[in-house]
Amino acid sequence: MSITADCHLHSSFSGDSHTPMEEMVLQGIALGLETMCFTEHQDFDYPDREGLDGKIFLLDTDPYLYDLARLKEKYAGKIRLLFGVELGLQPEALRKNAVYAKSYEFDFIIGSSHICHGKDVYYPDFFQGRSKEEALREYFESTLENIRKFSNFDVYGHLDYAVRYAPEKDEGYSYSAYRDIFDEILNELLDKGKGIELNTGGIKKGMRDLHPCMGVLKRYRELGGEIVTVGSDSHDTGHIGDSFDRAAEVLRECGFRYYCVFEKRNPEFHKL
Repeated sequence: MSITADCHLHSSFSGDSHTPMEEMVLQGIALGLETMCFTEHQDFDYPDREGLDGKIFLLDTDPYLYDLARLKEKYAGKIRLLFGVELGLQPEALRKNAVYAKSYEFDFIIGSSHICHGKDVYYPDFFQGRSKEEALREYFESTLENIRKFSNFDVYGHLDYAVRYAPEKDEGYSYSAYRDIFDEILNELLDKGKGIELNTGGIKKGMRDLHPCMGVLKRYRELGGEIVTVGSDSHDTGHIGDSFDRAAEVLRECGFRYYCVFEKRNPEFHKL
């Protein structure tokens, strides 16, 4: 395995995981990982749904940091553990995210779009009553708005995340169909000195391609992009480091020679 750092992980400190952090660390060591970065969810202003309190994705950061520090000491010399967060970006939470991002000394901040104009794209009602292309275009346009309004992150996570939950997932989907909006997104990220994430989490959801799709990765590289982190988006022990061999092949095919790991908000470049 040429990629030995999983930089997108959720433990029981995230509202959608029940797996203790230590169990995940032990699995990472067993898999031969050298680095794990936990990126617990922090989604301010997540919408309430029937039977679901939006506060489920508010991170209690102090206990998370305390447990991480304990495990860093316990497993020192066996694995490097990094302190990250995945911020759910939306214009309504702009100030809250800005304050929070400065409140802790994070190693790594992923900016992500889970909510689009008040709706979580995880749920089918985001796609109902319109074409798949219309829904995805709205999602990508909201991503661009988030990037323009908020800058305190290191990489943008799973850029085409909504495709994971679209009808027929990534069947019939490609970079070329959304070239105009993707080029705006990528140029905005490059202008701000931000990277992107190669996220393997869609594979377990039945997707054929990784996030973002190969066309987006190739275009990012063509435009001069070099900062790419790799994460499994695992919420349990069963998917840590998932499809990392494939991720390395995809990155090489797209023209990348390195992948990145962030520590103290600075990128390290590791040869593929």
